[in-house]
Amino acid sequence: MNQTLLSVEETSRVLKLLGDQTRLTIVGLIKDTECCVCELVEILEMSQPSISQHLRKLRDAGIVKEKRKGHWMFYALNEDHAAFNLISRILEHMPDQKEKIIALEQSGKRIVCE
Repeated sequence: MNQTLLSVEETSRVLKLLGDQTRLTIVGLIKDTECCVCELVEILEMSQPSISQHLRKLRDAGIVKEKRKGHWMFYALNEDHAAFNLISRILEHMPDQKEKIIALEQSGKRIVCE
């Protein structure tokens, strides 16, 4: 695995973005699977505008990528970002968020974009 050396400024920017609990949770949720905004709203029990603001900050920094499917935007962790290794290492030190995705699936609300 090739290690990318980040500048102090870039490292600081990434850590500042991930220093927010909601953004860190979002990154943890989308590290293995893409999610629609409506799914993140359901999981995090927050308003759509609030989730969208957090996603905009992550997208503007290049940490997440978005893909349109019909009328909906789906988000995934950008594995090509220079700080991907740093982000992955950070996520190793927190609880896995997969159980929240599984609970969403079990409740029948996975990809319910209305």
